[in-house]
This record gives sequence, structure tokens and C-alpha cells, in this order.
Amino acid sequence: MKRAVTVSAILIITIVLVAVVFANYGFFKSTETVYVGVAYCGNSVEGGKLLIDKVKHYTNLFVLQSGSLQRDLPSVDELGDYAVSAGLYFLPYFGHYIEPSFSTWLETAKQKWGNRFLGVYYSDEQGGKMLDDNVEFKNTTTGDSIRKTRYGDIVLEKSDGVVIHYELNGVIHLFLPDSESTESSVYATFYPNGTIKIDEPANSANLPSYANYENLMSLRPFKDLNEAADRFITRDQPNIEYLSNATTALTSDYALYWFDYLSGYDVILAHMGWNLTVAQQIALVRGAANLQNKTWGIVITWKYNVPPYLGNGTEIFNQMRTAYECGAEYFVFFNYYEENGNPYGTMKDEHFKALESFWNNVVKNPNIVNGSIKADSVLVLPENYGWGMRWPEDKIWGIFKADDKAQQIWNLLQSILENHNLTADIVYEDADFPLAPEYQHIYYWNQK
Repeated sequence: MKRAVTVSAILIITIVLVAVVFANYGFFKSTETVYVGVAYCGNSVEGGKLLIDKVKHYTNLFVLQSGSLQRDLPSVDELGDYAVSAGLYFLPYFGHYIEPSFSTWLETAKQKWGNRFLGVYYSDEQGGKMLDDNVEFKNTTTGDSIRKTRYGDIVLEKSDGVVIHYELNGVIHLFLPDSESTESSVYATFYPNGTIKIDEPANSANLPSYANYENLMSLRPFKDLNEAADRFITRDQPNIEYLSNATTALTSDYALYWFDYLSGYDVILAHMGWNLTVAQQIALVRGAANLQNKTWGIVITWKYNVPPYLGNGTEIFNQMRTAYECGAEYFVFFNYYEENGNPYGTMKDEHFKALESFWNNVVKNPNIVNGSIKADSVLVLPENYGWGMRWPEDKIWGIFKADDKAQQIWNLLQSILENHNLTADIVYEDADFPLAPEYQHIYYWNQK
């Protein structure tokens, strides 16, 4: 009897020791440190459940990114329940949907789903839209509305109806409404050389005393980089900070990650697609996350604007593996749904196979370590220099034309990526975020 007890004790001790050794040397690997999943962009609960059933054995995250379902909270709850019951984490998307009743839903979601509720995916492409699209701002002090157009123009609409339109090329258009008659309204164009053109029937006598090029330019919003950065960061900051304080605030973007984090986001998913350089995207988002002590990941998005939209499976697998080795913690497939299209969205069999292969051969593989490729080099950009960095002539903050700095930085960037590739980060000069000691090679934007 004693011999049997002794043998059993030895066996138990041996099993424990073997387990410890295996754990220490990576033979057992937890998949709970990274989140891998698909974003459902369809418009039906049934379609979402179908996708969950398709991927639940090789993912651990379901992202509900439906434009129509986001305002249907019962549908959000139903899909959240289904995803969590399938063993997945749940991350719902809401675009500017922060209303008084939302806080009640959020607290209920946190209690119901616990740690399986990853947070709120709130809005998206804030930086990209600043570069490429129309963006609305509000001056809370004066009540003025400000619109940054996709062409880089600035349109200022004052509370009294006066509209001043600043073109990217320096031309200014002024509209002065007349409450009595539209025929008495004034349209005038001001050129940098001092020339003024006034549309008939008005004449120069109808112009107010302040209506000259210099005075109008002094009223222009976004006068410099610092103002542009401040307006961008504070535009939706109260909502983002509310979400960050209540849960995890997450978004995706393809540019200006540094400033997304400054606006309050906890997690940024950098776009992989659009033929963007993988090493440069990782350098920008990882550098911002490293210095600001935030979390980052990637979203696999379109490579083309027409079918098949997504890159091939091999290419996408390599992007995910590269990001994994560089330290990404979130991996999301953007899966768009077309009317009367594939019941599984734009993802084809090769994309599901790539996702399954990534899960089984990378995430669960003890020989591939998350974050094994670390940055030892860094490019430091000028403070608040919101340049798109996609090509030398890319706009700055979507408002200013590329300047001499842009070309200088572009040349230096190409050299750094060629010499350091995935071990380079890109950050900005900012006294609040000193450079990390692990950067052995530091390149300032203006170095010779």
C-alpha cells in the first residue's frame, strides 16, 4: 500500500515538473494574450451567427461592425450573446453613437459578458479622414462651424450666416448674406496678390471694412500645425475619453496613429491593405503605442476597390504573421458584405484558410513568439507634423501642401526602412513622451 502511494506521489510530482518545464520553454502556449477574429459588416443577425459558426474554431474574437445593426441594441445583444456562448470575445462597433441611454447599455454589457466584452470599437479612420475626406468641426466658443474638405479647403460658416471659403491654393471666397433679399447678398473672391473679384450686382461698396485678404486670412482656422493637431485631438475627445474610462476604446485607422492615441483611444488597429508598406505601417503604430504605453493591432482591409477587394491568402497570412512577431495583440479581418453576394462576405475560402493557418501555425505555435521582433531604431518627426507619409507630395493634416521637410523626411524614411525594416519605429517630438532606452539608433528628421 505504501509503495503504491509512493509511486502515485512520484508520478504526480513528475507530471507537475514536466508541465512546468513545458510551460517555461514554450511547449504550452496560451492563445488568450492576442485577439484574432473577423469583423461582420452585414445587416442581419442570422448572417452574423452564420459567420460565427464558420470561424469559431480558429478565432477567439467576433467584431460586430455593421452600419445598420449598430443602432439596434437588441440585435447587438443577440449577436453578443451568441458570440460569447461560442467561446469568443465580443467587440461591437458604434459610429458616433454616444447618447445618454448608451451608458446604461454599456454597464449592462460589461456585467453580462464580463471579460468577454473587450470594449467599444468607436468610429474609425479619424486620421485617414482628416487627410482624405470631409471633416466637420465646431467652435464651441463662437458657434462657428468649420469644415475641412477632401480637397484640403477650409470652409468657415459663422453664426450670422457669413461663409468664408479658404482654398488650398490661397484663394478666399466670401459670402455675405442679406436677410432682406438674396439679390443683395455679396459674393467676392480675394486673391493672394490683392486682387478682388465681386460678382454682380454687388460692388465694392457692399463689402464690410474688414473684407481684405489679410484680414480674412487672419480669421482662417487651422493657421498652423499646432492648431491643426489641437483641433484634431479635441474634436471628439470627450466621447473617446468617456469610453476609455468606462471600458476599452478601440478604433482602426490608416494614418496619424500618434494623434489618435492622444485623443484618448486605448487600442489602434492599423490597416494592412491599400498597397501600404507593411514595415512603415507597423513602425508608425508600434512607435506610437510604445511611447504612449498603449496597445496596437492590425485590421486586414481591402487591397483593391473592385472585386476581389482583398489580397490573396498567402499575402494576408504573411502580413498577420509579421505583425504578430512585431508585437501586435489584435488581428481583425474586415469582411464587407455586398447585396446578394457571398453569405460569408468578401472573404473567400483562401482567406478563411489563411486565418485558420494563422491561428494554428502562428498563434498556437510555441516556436513563434509574439513580439519577438523588437524595434531598436526610431525616426523622430517634428512635433505635430501630421503628414500622411504615403508619398512625397502627401498633404499635411489634409490641409497644407507638402513642404521641404516632407521630401527630406521621405528620403530619410526610405533609408531607415531599407536598413532597419521591421526593427524601426516612427514617433514624434513630444516632451511628454521621451524616447525609450531600447532605441539604439535614433534618427531625427532634420539630421544631415
